[in-house]
Amino acid sequence: MSKVDPSDRARSLARYALLAAAAAVLVVLLSLGGGGSLVILGALAGLAVCAVGAWWFLAHRGPLRMLGAVLAVAAPVAVLLLFLTGGMWFTAAAAILLWGVALACARGALRAEHRPEPARTAVRPHRAPRRPVLIMNPASGGGKVERFELVERAEALGARVLLLEPGIRTDVGELARNAVAEGADLLGVAGGDGTQALVAAVAAEHDLPFLVISAGTRNHFAMDLGLDRADPSRCLDALTDGEELRVDLGDVAGRAFVNTVSFGVYAAIVQRPEYRDAKTGTALDAMPDLLAGGAGERLDALADDRPVDGQQALLVSNNAYASADPLDVGRRPRLDRGELGVLGVRVDGAAQAADLAVRRSLSPALTILTSRRIEVTADAVSIPVAVDGEALTLPTPVVCTVRPGALRVLVPRERPGAVPADQPLDWRRIVTVALDRSGRRAAR
Repeated sequence: MSKVDPSDRARSLARYALLAAAAAVLVVLLSLGGGGSLVILGALAGLAVCAVGAWWFLAHRGPLRMLGAVLAVAAPVAVLLLFLTGGMWFTAAAAILLWGVALACARGALRAEHRPEPARTAVRPHRAPRRPVLIMNPASGGGKVERFELVERAEALGARVLLLEPGIRTDVGELARNAVAEGADLLGVAGGDGTQALVAAVAAEHDLPFLVISAGTRNHFAMDLGLDRADPSRCLDALTDGEELRVDLGDVAGRAFVNTVSFGVYAAIVQRPEYRDAKTGTALDAMPDLLAGGAGERLDALADDRPVDGQQALLVSNNAYASADPLDVGRRPRLDRGELGVLGVRVDGAAQAADLAVRRSLSPALTILTSRRIEVTADAVSIPVAVDGEALTLPTPVVCTVRPGALRVLVPRERPGAVPADQPLDWRRIVTVALDRSGRRAAR
């Protein structure tokens, strides 16, 4: 049985996507007669009202917040009733179904067409370490260290385990440096990304391999390395059957980071003492002041030579994320590009909020770029900064850079692997793929 060429599959899916999208538009156009146009206009108005209501809910308190919540919930319900009472429920269902098919086929076409880039630095074989030292936080990830018996399994593999004491503040970096002084030939961490970064900095400083054990809550760094986040004990396989990757390490004001540095709205929320115990409530309470420019300072930045001014939030990442969606940045397909990803958000009112909610990464409210150095300034002596989720306050200007290939990461030879990130949905690209005949020409 012959294998389907990925180019042919991409071309077919792109054509199906265009046909489904055209059919969805045609269904709507055919319904415009006999009052249908008023229903469609009413639906569009309802969606706009929903977006405005969501903005009021986030950016205000008191009666206006309550009104925003009512609008955000009532507007979609009103749109649904409008279609039902207007006799257009079939039109709506058919259009939604066809559009769903179009989106599914379009994303499938981009995945089929996409060719993963080869790693810039090849995977290197690695001899088993003789004196590995692993730092474990028993409180991280809701108690994953105990639940997966990580201490016992690591010691059975010959590792020395340094267990942090819950409730006692420990200088993790100093702990790692002492381990190196005592002869450790590998450093590893079972804990959150913030702790990972502190020990990674020591490993990079001494050019030692670094082991990531996915015992944190989200484990973004582990995810992008392709490690098993469901069972952190599988990360320990690297001690006996591992291979080495060279990845970049971010730097913010002399402090290492493995994932992201956040400025502005999110960073100010993380600073609040109550955030750890009530994340959602704290965020909702802080958002009005921050979005209105009260408690949160507007940020200016210089990304290499490009100015990025008046931002309410900035996210700087160690290599760029595949998605530019501020609500779901997803994964980083590469950790060795030697660049920072930069995502800036500037929303000046309800209309721009609605545009951002609808158009996401295409909205002018977003600034998306990459750079090797970014300098962040504000009208304040110091600003809140969240480094891999950890709350800090740093003096301005705050400079972020990247150290290419600074970190040697030891990973298991057998690991799930990061799922290939979806490509940004670009309909112009879909049209190009659908009309491409190069594969056929090459076959003749």
